[in-house]
Amino acid sequence: MSEKPLKQAINQLLRAYGYGGQLDEMELLRVFEEQIGKMYVNHTKEVSYKDKMLYIHLDSASLKQELSYAKEDIKERLNKAMGKIMVEKIMIK
Repeated sequence: MSEKPLKQAINQLLRAYGYGGQLDEMELLRVFEEQIGKMYVNHTKEVSYKDKMLYIHLDSASLKQELSYAKEDIKERLNKAMGKIMVEKIMIK
């Protein structure tokens, strides 16, 4: 009998009970923080995800402008890190 790490076993159990979407969303938000960089994370007021759209609320107008130029790159990095297409569009507010 092969042993699985507890995290992997719990993940499989939750997915079996239909919580895969919520697990993916939580993982996406964790990956977002890794991919976007500390400076942006420090100025992010809120990040939410719904219907393949990622909403990012920043407290700095200059960072909003800067991030808006990098939306496509961020989207590609997030989807690559997740191993599937989860984000089709990014809205920055």
